[in-house]
Amino acid sequence: MTQSPLHQILDYANRANPYPIYEELRKTPVHHEADGPYVISTYYEIRSLLHDPRISSDARNLASTAHDPLAESSQDEQTALPPSFLRLDPPEHDRLRRMTNRPFGPPHSPHRVDGMREELHGIVSGLIDGIGDPSRIDLVDQFSYPFPVTVICRLLGVPREDEASFHSWADTIAASLDPDPDADPAERGKESHDARMQLGMYLAGLIEERRKKPGDDMLSELATAKGPDGAMTTMELLSTAALLLIAGHETTVNLVTNGMLTLLRNPDVLQRLRADPRLAVPIVEELLRFEPPVQLVPQRTTLADIDVRGVTIPKGASLWLVLASGNRDPQRFENPDRFDPDRPDIQHLGLGSGIHSCFGAPLARLEAQFALSELARRLENPRLIEDPPPYRQNAVLRGPRHLPIACDGIRP
Repeated sequence: MTQSPLHQILDYANRANPYPIYEELRKTPVHHEADGPYVISTYYEIRSLLHDPRISSDARNLASTAHDPLAESSQDEQTALPPSFLRLDPPEHDRLRRMTNRPFGPPHSPHRVDGMREELHGIVSGLIDGIGDPSRIDLVDQFSYPFPVTVICRLLGVPREDEASFHSWADTIAASLDPDPDADPAERGKESHDARMQLGMYLAGLIEERRKKPGDDMLSELATAKGPDGAMTTMELLSTAALLLIAGHETTVNLVTNGMLTLLRNPDVLQRLRADPRLAVPIVEELLRFEPPVQLVPQRTTLADIDVRGVTIPKGASLWLVLASGNRDPQRFENPDRFDPDRPDIQHLGLGSGIHSCFGAPLARLEAQFALSELARRLENPRLIEDPPPYRQNAVLRGPRHLPIACDGIRP
């Protein structure tokens, strides 16, 4: 019996290559199955809806009859935190995002990300130095996972001596985001809950310390800020810090891993990057189109009846916006299934668009550029051991769970 497109998206067996499913979906740009979400798969419709004020990110606006198979308890609910701004609509979304952006980016902190260049280079170099045996490397466990967590620690101002604990909590929380039919759900839920609670308690203590003795870090500025929007409450601060950790971490892990996998499958581009590190900029932009870390945006809700391509989506309906499908829409991109860093027109959806576009996009881009250019420079004759590699069992955050590679050596 043939699976429906919705079940094909959710089926782990299709995670290594979901693009044929997306191609089929685009033949019916608004796909709907009984009691399921409305699935939007074409570029222009996705982009329009990401900018449409009639689309809500607040789960409280979902009709009681609507069903989203990807809706599950969020990290906010599991730790009794208020929703992060990712799950809110204006004006609350705008207030919290503005407050979070003051110590992170322009116009108030224009050098925050760019000023981390030397630190990012040091973290990348240290991780590559510590790889060990070049004949068998798991790029995910040895590089892609620890890299962004270390960056988040430095950004927030987590003391170096506490980074190991922070890594452990982050790893446990990240693992809980992926379905695992072989694991005991009760035990898995307890481990995730405990890690979130320990992380929350640690961050609460750190926030109090920073209020008494601020440092030159983002958490200090958030904890002591008194701008036009007032100050964040401790609970809002905790929710925001958890969002920065989880959202920033997961996006970068997949971007770096998908990126190295794509480069190893395209050795001519890898060779070009080794010769010219500046090519990392267009390579990362094309990766965000070709193999985006976030495949789809679930848990969106209509605040009114909306017409999309002749289909009326009723108020309170559940929406899935399949960003990865829009990124390969031939109506928008020429030769969309070809990886081409020289592509002249690349307005992709890899980091979203509209008011909920990826908050950490400048940092994610810079992390990926440093990571891929240094891996290309330092790994001698890198090659895949397993292709396709084993993928995470997550329909939203797509990337290999492990990426076994080998090389002949590691250059200094």
